[in-house]
Amino acid sequence: MKLRLLSLIVALWSVAHVYGAQAPKYIFYFIGDGMGMAQVLSAQVYNRTVLGNTDPILMMQFPVASQVTTHSASSPVTDSAAAGTALAAAGTALATGHKTDNGMLGVTPDTVAVTSIAKELFDRGYGVALVTSVPPDDATPGAFYAHVPDRGMYYEVGKQAAESGYDFIAGSNLRGTKDKDGNPNDLIDSFRDNGVDIAYGIEGLDGIRSRRVLLLNPEEITLGQINFTIDSVPGAMSLPDMTEAAISHLQKNGRDRFFMMVEGGNIDYGGHANDGGTIVKEVLNFNQALRHAYDFYLAHPDETLIVVTADHETGGMGLGNNNVGYDLRLGYMDYQKISKDRFADMCRAMRKSRRIYEWEDMKEILTDKLGFWSHVPVTDEQTAQLEEEFNRCFKGDMASDHHTLYNSFNTFTEKVYRVIDGVTGIGFTTNGHSGGLVPLYAIGVGAECFSSLNDNTSIPAKIRGLMK
Repeated sequence: MKLRLLSLIVALWSVAHVYGAQAPKYIFYFIGDGMGMAQVLSAQVYNRTVLGNTDPILMMQFPVASQVTTHSASSPVTDSAAAGTALAAAGTALATGHKTDNGMLGVTPDTVAVTSIAKELFDRGYGVALVTSVPPDDATPGAFYAHVPDRGMYYEVGKQAAESGYDFIAGSNLRGTKDKDGNPNDLIDSFRDNGVDIAYGIEGLDGIRSRRVLLLNPEEITLGQINFTIDSVPGAMSLPDMTEAAISHLQKNGRDRFFMMVEGGNIDYGGHANDGGTIVKEVLNFNQALRHAYDFYLAHPDETLIVVTADHETGGMGLGNNNVGYDLRLGYMDYQKISKDRFADMCRAMRKSRRIYEWEDMKEILTDKLGFWSHVPVTDEQTAQLEEEFNRCFKGDMASDHHTLYNSFNTFTEKVYRVIDGVTGIGFTTNGHSGGLVPLYAIGVGAECFSSLNDNTSIPAKIRGLMK
């Protein structure tokens, strides 16, 4: 009994000591959308066994490493809007501890609007930047400024972004710019009327003079995201460059205090597709973006807090399968030059084209884009199965698509990427979200607050406590 009492006193003293310290002037909140424990570990295994690095990836070097539960108010398995709200839009924190129902954004289950810590800090004179590799009106960034009962209300979400007053918002594209008949509406004008300069691509930031900026994809890129790292789309923005641009803009605005959220949204896209190679490259890309925040921390170690976590896990990802036994062969991922999403898009375009594609044509594509037969082992039995499925999809019926949240995949694409999973050792249990724990890494002012098991609602509550 005495030992328990002593432990409680020590714990309370530690919390009081941390909360009594100086509040951080600079807060970086990195959210890897869909980034569970396996996603981070697979990137680290690739980092060690393929890249040959003896040091762990940056986030795993942070002094605080813990775990987070992610259930929503209505389900043990959350969606991104619910997770984003629990992390970012409940009460006066990032969030205050309120759960919400799946599909809702910035409101409680009874649709009462709640205020994000980004808004609260902005009202206290902090600069605010939101950066994501997916649309800036998506669930996670939207949870920092929007209040809608349905995350799909993109026009309303976009209008609230325009009216937020935030310094810098960056993502791929806005989805609420047309009415139900497909005609342009006034959303873009709403940004300009609120003093926001719109830049298309990183180079579009040159010459920007406004305090407020909306950074979107270059106009020639119409992807739903900025681009998958693995696809190497010419002219596309990257999350590290966007993060660096956001820090630079805040400093140019003379902000001596700021809050920045950076979302690696493409990790989630890769998880929904069950695309292991894309996930690994996206986690490493997210880690590169984190490097810019860490460099800032090194210059301001007594004033900066960095928190890295996820809104939920996507895909039920696992490391190891019956094909590889107690091994992983992630080096085969280096021969994958196309994401599963873009491969599926390519197959649809090939099917619709006037050219008639034969199996030999597809074999050349698989060798070039995925390393099949030249570097990635494909058995005779798998080759025969791939050819059979190719003929069924390209010369027969391609209607049997497997629909996921962001795309649909024909049976040939599914079989191709199951071959990759088989040789690398990556496996999945779902094309949706799972209820698995997600990691949390932290460094800087008050980082020790996050050292125990956290619920996603407790992360913003602890940040709010530090700000007192």
